[in-house]
Formats: sequence, C-alpha cells, structure tokens
Amino acid sequence: MRIVVTGKEGQVDTAAQALGESLGLEIIRVGRPEIDLSKPETLSGPMKAARPDVIISSAAYTAVDKAESEAALAQAINGEGPGELAKIAAELNIPLLHLSTDYVFSGDKDGVYSEGDAPGPVSVYGMTKLSGETQIAAATPNHVILRTAWVYSPYGNNFVKTMLRLGETRDELNVVADQRGCPTYALEIARALLLIAQKLVADPDPALRGIFHLTGQGETTWAGFAEAIFEGSALRGGKAVRVNPIPTEAYPTPAKRPANSRLSGEKLAEVYNLRLDPWRVSLDDCLTRLTGVAAPVKE
Repeated sequence: MRIVVTGKEGQVDTAAQALGESLGLEIIRVGRPEIDLSKPETLSGPMKAARPDVIISSAAYTAVDKAESEAALAQAINGEGPGELAKIAAELNIPLLHLSTDYVFSGDKDGVYSEGDAPGPVSVYGMTKLSGETQIAAATPNHVILRTAWVYSPYGNNFVKTMLRLGETRDELNVVADQRGCPTYALEIARALLLIAQKLVADPDPALRGIFHLTGQGETTWAGFAEAIFEGSALRGGKAVRVNPIPTEAYPTPAKRPANSRLSGEKLAEVYNLRLDPWRVSLDDCLTRLTGVAAPVKE
C-alpha cells in the first residue's frame, strides 16, 4: 500500500516514515518545494503523480501565537490546503486522513469533549483548523478527521524538548497549571493513522469515516506534564529542575488557549478498537529515545 503523507519535517510525518517500513507500507512524504499548502493550486500535480492509495494530511500551520497576526496565511495552509487535498482524494476515489486539533473547542466545558460537542474556537489557529475540517467534509465523505492534542515526540519542536532544553540552564521553571489536556505521542499518532488507513482501504463502511478524537490516555496540566518530564529525565541521570505552577494570566500570550483540552477517545475505541497508550508510558519511551538511556526498572 502506498500512503502519501504531507510534510517532511513534522513530528507525525517523521514518525510515519519510521513506522511504515515495519508495517510493510510504502510511505511517501511530500512537502516543500514539491507542494506548498499555502498555494493549493500546487497540490494536484505532485499528489496525483505519487499515485497514492491513501492521503494523510498531517502538515499544518502550527505557530499558534503567530497565527493571530498571520491569519490569511494560516487560513490558506490549514483551511484551503486540506480542502484541496480532499478534492484530490475524491477525484482519485481514495480515503483522506486529516489531523486536526483540540483548539477547535473553546475549552469552557467542564468534562471531556466528545466528537458531538459543538466547536467554538477562541484563536485564529483554532478557527483555521475548523475551516479545514469543514472544507474536507464538504469535498468528500471518504475521510477521517482525527483531533489530537499536546503532541510531542523525539522529533521536531515540542513541549518535552523545550522543557529539557530550558532545564539545562535553569534550576526552576514557571509552567501554567490551569490548562488541562491529554499529552499525545507522535509515534502513537502515526501508528494509529497507518492502521486506520489500512482499514479504510479495505472496508468502505461509512461508520469508519467521520470525526474521531485521538489522544494519549489520561490527563494532566502543563505543569504536571513538565514535572513528569523532569522526573523521567532525573531517573536517567538528568538535572533536577523545580516546576513552579502558575496561572494562565501570569503567562500572557497573543492567542488564547483552551483551559480544557481533554478529548474523549471512546468513539475511536468503539469503532476501531484502538486506544493510545497512557501518556506516562509514551513519555517514558520518548525520553529513552531522546537520551539514549532507559529508566531503571523499579523493584
């Protein structure tokens, strides 16, 4: 099976490339300069030339704060780009898998968000990602939109790597403690995407299509996530760093973040019998890959 993945330097496309061979899949990553999501007219030729059986739309504009001042560019990449990919998938009569985000929600709900909850983005980034979802749904029913959150991995830029880098030169860090979410490992995301892609090609059942939530099991705050990162690092001989929990208002940003980013994975479990690992288990794997040192086994 030939799977085309958008992006060449992202966390998920890099993970998909690493996992594809072990699953016997041909993964073709397509990105700049071959395609430019900000210019949807550049997509059709290269995507069709790759002759995919499935398209995975993972590349995106992810600079959440910068999007507030670059709304048109973010909309082109996150809105019109995925919409055009969906049109191409429809022309080729193949499935499209698309990664979306918890930022399509306002974060005001008390409990976890399910796929049936009404979106209400509070940032430009969230609005553009919701636009991408809408344009995909309008272009083809043969799609799966997977909303994920708090993505990290050994690749690219992410919270885990940022914490470890800052911890090298600081004894303590202030980290927001009143935003809750589900840390999600890019290798687990990629594995799920590839398994779902194979299922979609083999089975035309409409129940397999639509919107699903895809996150690591469990929840925490950014401060709690940071504490777990430094605890895991210390077990591997890393420096001990103190985490000081702070409220969101003490760390102002151009874009508003959802206070509640918790997404329910029950629909994915029910339809695909698929659950990602608990986030602490995945974090342990990530730290082992980053440091080259496995955590000591507890007796």
